[in-house]
Amino acid sequence: MIIGIGVDLVDIARFEQSIIETPKLLDRLFTSKEIDLKPQSLAARFAAKEAMMKAVGSSEGLAWQEIQVSKDLSGKPVLEVSGTTAETVKSKGIKTLHLSLSHDGGFSIAYVIAEG
Repeated sequence: MIIGIGVDLVDIARFEQSIIETPKLLDRLFTSKEIDLKPQSLAARFAAKEAMMKAVGSSEGLAWQEIQVSKDLSGKPVLEVSGTTAETVKSKGIKTLHLSLSHDGGFSIAYVIAEG
């Protein structure tokens, strides 16, 4: 059963400018495994985290550092959650988070389906 869906679109150049103007955003938004990626990949991960919050229904109980975008063995992007974020996701009856990412024309987009 689908519990929620979320989508987010990020302008890569605008996102990169925000990072240049406020470098502390990197440490606030990304895990140590994500932080050194290229701007388009960081923008996609930011979009994924935003889309996940929308799919869950709220950002309450969710923390940026407890959400990580990784790849499975086949290269497919996956969301990994930990800590209070994992507890919040579980408390909403969510068992699986499906993620799709794309970049084109200076934009990154993420789509998340929360399944229970």
